[in-house]
Amino acid sequence: MTKISKRMAALTKKVEDKAYSPLEAIQLVKESATAKFDETIEAHVRLGIDPKYTDQQLRTTVALPQGTGQSVRIAVIAKGEKVSEAKAAGADLAGEDELIDTINKGEMAFDLLISTPDMMPKVAKLGRVLGPRGLMPNPKAGTVTTDLTAAIQEFKAGKLEFRADRAGIVHVRFGKASFSAEALLENLKTLQETIDRNKPSGAKGRFWKSLYLSSTMGPSVEVDITALQELLQD
Repeated sequence: MTKISKRMAALTKKVEDKAYSPLEAIQLVKESATAKFDETIEAHVRLGIDPKYTDQQLRTTVALPQGTGQSVRIAVIAKGEKVSEAKAAGADLAGEDELIDTINKGEMAFDLLISTPDMMPKVAKLGRVLGPRGLMPNPKAGTVTTDLTAAIQEFKAGKLEFRADRAGIVHVRFGKASFSAEALLENLKTLQETIDRNKPSGAKGRFWKSLYLSSTMGPSVEVDITALQELLQD
């Protein structure tokens, strides 16, 4: 049985067993982020889908208006002039066969991998290494593209790729505890709208099952989904 620390036990007591309004939930999560570092704020969404069916899978991107507060290390697999373009646009790593060999050895000093379409046949062979880490480039996620400059700049600015896991749950970081509650709410609303907009065609019944927010070291707080969906953006 996992032992809960005194700190976590005290924080958990402050969270009532109810669904809070979006702003109240965010404020409570911020108050619970008492670690000695700037904790990441995450959303955990349980959806009414079964990802084992192709028409019930969710994989897309969201451009958070307030960014994530985190730096993203981007690697790009391309060839020729595209390698230079990627480096000029701010890619942390860029290369062709040598970068593929490095990744194949399990050396992955990056958070996101982008590839040009012509390199995908070679990248596909890295599925065994990239797949388990969710790093395989995908056109739907904007990580397979010829416009490397735009893609790199967007992801550096706060664009995120996310997907539902095998249980139909989406885990997305959407800011830092140091963000204002209003900035976090704007990011959360954008995330909610993105998920609704990309609802899988095969989803049946109730789509949103639950939504919880948490900080890196804090307890989870349930959000009133209907209140979030009805919230109007400025």
